[in-house]
Amino acid sequence: MNNPYVNRLLDLAVQIQQIPAPTLDEKKRAEYVHNLFLLEGLQDVSTDAINNVFGRLAGRRKKQPLIVSAHLDTVFPRNTSLHFTREEDRIYGPGIGDNSLGVAALLGLIWLLGERKIRLPGDIWFAANVSEEGLGDLRGMKAVVQRFGSNIQAYLVLEGTAFGHVYHRAIGVQRFRITVTTAGGHSWSDYGQPSAVHELAQIVTQITALSLPTDPRTTLNVGLINGGTGVNVLASGASLELDLRSEAPKALNDLVQRVEEKINLANREGVTVEMEAIGHRPAGEVAIDHPFVRLADECLSEQGVRAVFTSGSTDANIPLSLGYPALVLGITSGGGTHTVHEYIDTVPIEKGMEQLVSFVSRVWDF
Repeated sequence: MNNPYVNRLLDLAVQIQQIPAPTLDEKKRAEYVHNLFLLEGLQDVSTDAINNVFGRLAGRRKKQPLIVSAHLDTVFPRNTSLHFTREEDRIYGPGIGDNSLGVAALLGLIWLLGERKIRLPGDIWFAANVSEEGLGDLRGMKAVVQRFGSNIQAYLVLEGTAFGHVYHRAIGVQRFRITVTTAGGHSWSDYGQPSAVHELAQIVTQITALSLPTDPRTTLNVGLINGGTGVNVLASGASLELDLRSEAPKALNDLVQRVEEKINLANREGVTVEMEAIGHRPAGEVAIDHPFVRLADECLSEQGVRAVFTSGSTDANIPLSLGYPALVLGITSGGGTHTVHEYIDTVPIEKGMEQLVSFVSRVWDF
């Protein structure tokens, strides 16, 4: 990569990637970004009680601010090796695309605006927020939106990958922990008595056999199972974590109801099954003909890229669910997301950043 600006951005992305930031444990990465905001001369730099980091780039006039955010956290536990490999056109490393590059792009946008002496009509508030992944339940973005509310020009959410996609619809997500409790016992002498693991396995079989609509797209996933104390023990406790998603709130509610019916039927003498809500990401959208969606399309077209209009479960769920204009834009392409083999492509980054500069420069025109 011969572009000095892109190399500088990639160096920063790797530096961010090397700081562990599991969901709900993002403090060290937040401190690093806080210092970066100070070094860039942003105004009103602060870190809130949950480690969201804020900084303001002053505009020319007192117009409504643009909020540009990127989430700090990753899906990887603290003990995950963060080894990275840098090739000519790719960088590999856990969390490099989701979302170290997105966080680095906050700084990259500041650099480009400064180098080009672009003074925007209104302020940009940069927010490096926590708890986008897993069971963080978007609490970071909830705090961001609670702070700024509707008095904004728009919310722009940055993701490291997904360049060329415009996320203007937020899919609804509901998450549950299902727990089975039995008396337990010895695998030989108490054979025939209920085992929580066996009961839970039957529940998984029944849930995953449910038919799901393809339009609206609706999914379910059993992402985590725990239980048992030994190979020769009838388990007295077992649990799973369930992720349910749909493009349509009604379809999601219907699926939740069908799962609840299975849970109710699983309860019997000697077997207690409980279903606890552990996460909720509300749905929402801005219309495809909204001025900001059209602007995102134009900005991609300027880079020779045809926009893909799509939906997702992101930080944008929160503002979209409240009726506030919000979009998600990506910086580059990549793959292996949420695995230790995650990677980003370096070549599209220049276009990805030009897309952002064009968007933020024109977002007050509407």
